[in-house]
Amino acid sequence: MNIRVICVGKLKERYFTDTVSEYLKRLGAYASVEIVEIMDEPAPERSSEAMAIKVKRLEGERIISRIKPRERVIALTINGKKYSSEDFALHLEKLMVDGVSDICFMIGGSIGLSDEVLSIADEKLSFSDMTFPHQLMRVILLEQIYRAFRIINHEPYHK
Repeated sequence: MNIRVICVGKLKERYFTDTVSEYLKRLGAYASVEIVEIMDEPAPERSSEAMAIKVKRLEGERIISRIKPRERVIALTINGKKYSSEDFALHLEKLMVDGVSDICFMIGGSIGLSDEVLSIADEKLSFSDMTFPHQLMRVILLEQIYRAFRIINHEPYHK
């Protein structure tokens, strides 16, 4: 399986980059995983609704330009479907059984994904009703993908 994670912004904090590197190393036993970072748009802390739409649109155009034609596109959004870890593993396994070999997860910037990006997604996925920093979502996503592969392969993993 080929998995790509398109993310808005670059990780700067070493604790995030080290953790992402560790999960990428672990995931190498199960899949080819690539992180694609796209440039984020500068946005003031308290921007207007019009400015937020503009920022999301520009970031969205960059995201869309990086999606490959055959990929199953999954957008991370608070309004997406929620799974337990076991159900997420079953979902990934079903995708593989159904012949999906290329998956693209999309993580927006600090103000989320544009409507254009959400409209082209094959699926919308949520990890919680809570809001997490977009940098941390990269770590959470990779950990859950790793956990899913451990579950699929009937391998032990801390519960």
